[in-house]
Amino acid sequence: MISRSNRVKLALASLTAMAIGLAGCGGGDTNKADNSNTGDEVVKLTYLHRLPDGDGMTKVDDIVAKWNKEHPKIQVTASKFDGKAAEMIKKVENDIKGGEGPDMFQAGYAEVPEIFNKGLLQDVTQYAEKYKDHFAEGSYNLAGVAGKQYGLPQDSGPLTYFYNKTEFEKLGLKVPTTKDELIEEAKTAAKSGKYIMSYQSDEAGNMLSSLAGAASPWYKVDGNAWVVDANGTGSKAVADVYQELLDNKAVATAQRWTTDFDAQIQDGSLIGTIAAAWEAPLFMTSDGGKHSGQWAVTQIGDWFGNGTKTGPDGGSAVVVSKNNKHPEQTVEFLDWFNTQVPYLVSQGLVPVATTEAAKTPSDWAKFFGGQDIMAEFKTANDNISEFNYIPGFSAVVAKMNETAAKAVDGSGKVADVFADAQSTSIETLKNYQLSVKE
Repeated sequence: MISRSNRVKLALASLTAMAIGLAGCGGGDTNKADNSNTGDEVVKLTYLHRLPDGDGMTKVDDIVAKWNKEHPKIQVTASKFDGKAAEMIKKVENDIKGGEGPDMFQAGYAEVPEIFNKGLLQDVTQYAEKYKDHFAEGSYNLAGVAGKQYGLPQDSGPLTYFYNKTEFEKLGLKVPTTKDELIEEAKTAAKSGKYIMSYQSDEAGNMLSSLAGAASPWYKVDGNAWVVDANGTGSKAVADVYQELLDNKAVATAQRWTTDFDAQIQDGSLIGTIAAAWEAPLFMTSDGGKHSGQWAVTQIGDWFGNGTKTGPDGGSAVVVSKNNKHPEQTVEFLDWFNTQVPYLVSQGLVPVATTEAAKTPSDWAKFFGGQDIMAEFKTANDNISEFNYIPGFSAVVAKMNETAAKAVDGSGKVADVFADAQSTSIETLKNYQLSVKE
């Protein structure tokens, strides 16, 4: 978001103690970097991203062209990866280990510890510290590991609540503030064939972990070992709520990234859902303009023992490859690129640069009933709880998604999602040969 967050205190500060265990696996050798840029030499850099570059957005190539025009001695070439995030990271891993790969690339915050542990990144702390005050503190930390920086943050994804205000008013519903209110309002809406919540099995790993972590963080470091609490009080609270909604058929169950989800918005049956801030423009596309002006954004209530806290879902940094020979110039470019707030907003991002207030685009404001949703996202970002990721968190996400689907057809329970998150987290850390306290 646009302001400094003092709430997101990634436990990576504690990861300093883990540096011994991670040493030899992660990071890069900056001593090999050639940062000279004298005479007529032109530094050439490559940037791999997966930003949407959709219609009406300021294209990444156009943003980069502006930089290139203003910085003739540091020329950047951007490339877009059209596959899934995991596929992009795998490609980058193979390319870097083969001595190639981009000089810098986009990585989700949850991916940073993992790709660090695989030895794909370069320590750029000495250059990044110069720009630290340009970014929200919590997001800046998420672009690092064990107190070292491997890139700069780009955007954030606090969880919020999207709801169709017009439909709520028609049904006499109010935005719930407590667990009991949530369940009661959901049951009332269901009687009219409407849903004020959605259970998205394909987003379970990201969303449910974030919701549960808002009440009780999953991972911490004790001494030189990880402590895993993915099945603690916060997780049990989330499981109880969603299970009751499922049992009472008071929650929509279409997977998020399917046309079925879009259809539920368009036919007016889905009138409320938890969503990450970055989903705003995607949500508008899903609606197809059928309910423009009716939707609104607000904070998640105290539904899971989370109080006023919310959790992070998504958001990304741009990190520096260990093969990069010009880290200083790369970080200079990243500071410029990641503080181009209006351009990043046009890409549907919620920027974390503190250099400029992000304005709600006019088409977003129109869809969300004239609301300044960027201000609402700022509040959510300030309310993000402590949460950190383990190396290999993608394996945890995959297992959670798989298990979450079983709760929809009745072959499993929501509680199983968190039990599997616990066991998979421990197994994953051990596979990385990291110490775990059980």
